[in-house]
Amino acid sequence: MTSATEPTEPLSVEQLSATTLLRFATAGSVDDGKSTLVGRLLHDSKSVLTDQLEAVERVSADRGQDTPDLALLTDGLRAEREQGITIDVAYRYFATARRRFILADTPGHVQYTRNMVTGASTADLAVVLVDARNGVIEQTRRHAAVAALLRVPHVVLAVNKMDLVDYRESVFAAIAEEFTAYASELGVPEITAIPISALAGDNVVEPSANMDWYGGPTVLEHLETVPVSHDLAHCHARLPVQYVIRPQTAEHPDYRGYAGQIAAGTFRVGESVTVLPSGRTSKVAGIDLLGTPVDIAWTPQSVTLLLADDIDISRGDLLVPSKDAPPTTQDVEATVCHVADQPLTVGHRVLLKHGTRTVKAIVKDIPSRLTLDDLSLHPHPGRLVANDIGRVKIRTAEPLPLDSYADSRRTGAFILIDPSDGTTLTAGMVGESFAAPQPVKNEGDDDGWDF
Repeated sequence: MTSATEPTEPLSVEQLSATTLLRFATAGSVDDGKSTLVGRLLHDSKSVLTDQLEAVERVSADRGQDTPDLALLTDGLRAEREQGITIDVAYRYFATARRRFILADTPGHVQYTRNMVTGASTADLAVVLVDARNGVIEQTRRHAAVAALLRVPHVVLAVNKMDLVDYRESVFAAIAEEFTAYASELGVPEITAIPISALAGDNVVEPSANMDWYGGPTVLEHLETVPVSHDLAHCHARLPVQYVIRPQTAEHPDYRGYAGQIAAGTFRVGESVTVLPSGRTSKVAGIDLLGTPVDIAWTPQSVTLLLADDIDISRGDLLVPSKDAPPTTQDVEATVCHVADQPLTVGHRVLLKHGTRTVKAIVKDIPSRLTLDDLSLHPHPGRLVANDIGRVKIRTAEPLPLDSYADSRRTGAFILIDPSDGTTLTAGMVGESFAAPQPVKNEGDDDGWDF
């Protein structure tokens, strides 16, 4: 396969290694042109293969369209193509000479907000699209709230379909001002507004000749230059134990290792470590990386740690440096985004999955639900329905080592699961958020699972 347009030379391994990686997600309401923007970005940055473009051209011609519908480059599911909407998260990898990208194209329908949570949970940047004819609507506010809740550090407001409002600066300025004020109040640290036409290609990869009043970067230029500060190697060191390796063979009669992917930080041989939640301590006697002993390992490497002492450790435990151990608790206060069709109620019995550990839990209180229109807090709603964002208090059956989500997006997050069928109910972020409510006491019904 070859590139669709005049191909740029493929990046060498050395060049790829020298470029940084940016994970970003796109979000927007239905028909705001999200998939068209992604398709335009891939096409104009010469990241589309010839056979992919030919397939899009063939389908577009069958529909009677004169030009290729670039949205088909990302709408991979048959139902997506038939309905002209995005249903599932579509991941795309591409690279330019300046940076590598992992793109998560998320759906726009309200009922698929859960997919946006999935796509944005690991993103360094979120592109929120707005139709210039419609301005900021409720779904725009919801996407801004989710980006703020997940602490995505950079948000791009892409005001699309500027060609349909005669490329007027006043339309763009009004939308940018309204969105920036709203997102800033949520605590989004950086907002960049860009006027674009994904269909015509204005300000996506190349600067637009139709909007000479705009002097900022194009979408691709911003993606290539925005600073990325996800050097997790300097964060609190955390290793969720996924597997205990004990072969008990003649060759390795006494081998006992604790395998997992380092979630954050760095581990060194000789370092004192603590096992949570038990609190037992030992020292790192060795580190195996792909079968090779090393003195130091860091995130996101998958390793096996060997400890100096034979102590009880099992899947679900967390290994941390003894000098930097998080507190353990059975009382979790968090901001959540409810993603299931069935409501989350006070007294709800759930499973809480944190890293590799899953424990029983009860929802003790729902102090508030966020109202997206004015960012006010509706006190004691009693339940959260699908796509609601709110605060919860949860009591777990066993103590958990929890970081604040503000300190660690990996070990400060959890999900709630329906114990009856394994359905994911809620995505949770530990600690204070953009919408921390006043503490309110609530005597909920908690008969049964009372820890």
